[in-house]
Amino acid sequence: MRLIRLRRKKERPRFREELRIIPRWLKILCVVLYVLAIAIGVTIVNVNPNTRFPELHDNAAASTLAIIGVVTACAIPFACFLLMLGYVYRDARRRNMNAPLWTLLVFILAPSSLVIGLIIYLLVREPLPYACPRCAQLVGPRFNFCSNCKCDLHPSCPNCKQEIAETDKFCPYCAQELGRTTEPASLRSPVSESEQ
Repeated sequence: MRLIRLRRKKERPRFREELRIIPRWLKILCVVLYVLAIAIGVTIVNVNPNTRFPELHDNAAASTLAIIGVVTACAIPFACFLLMLGYVYRDARRRNMNAPLWTLLVFILAPSSLVIGLIIYLLVREPLPYACPRCAQLVGPRFNFCSNCKCDLHPSCPNCKQEIAETDKFCPYCAQELGRTTEPASLRSPVSESEQ
């Protein structure tokens, strides 16, 4: 768990980068549906004066602006809901999670509690795959060894055999100094091995 927390800290997602995960076709669909809803609303209000707001029965321009405001107020939450589902699906796929299942869970929980499904997903999602320190092959966050070069991805203290992080200078369990001499051979870079 400690290494997973460390790797999550390394992720540092930026909002703009996370928005790029949402499929482009879904963004276009939201805009098209919004424009279509405004066109239908404005057409109905202008063709049939009886459908105008009672307070604005004589003013066509004010009725048009009012219907645009109503459509916008309804479209924003609907578009956010669709974009949220698109984000969860794409993000779960890139983290090697069950994307349809998580999208369905967020969809089911959304009507009753708005974004609680998204919050649950963000709390329990897997960390992103990361590059192996030796060969740069992508490996899962729960892997113990790289499937390409057998690099030990969860190094342990040579004294107490507890798991340590790659950045630790001292063992957090027994205070053993973790210098370059005690670093596991699997984490040493190929350049440093060739120099010896």
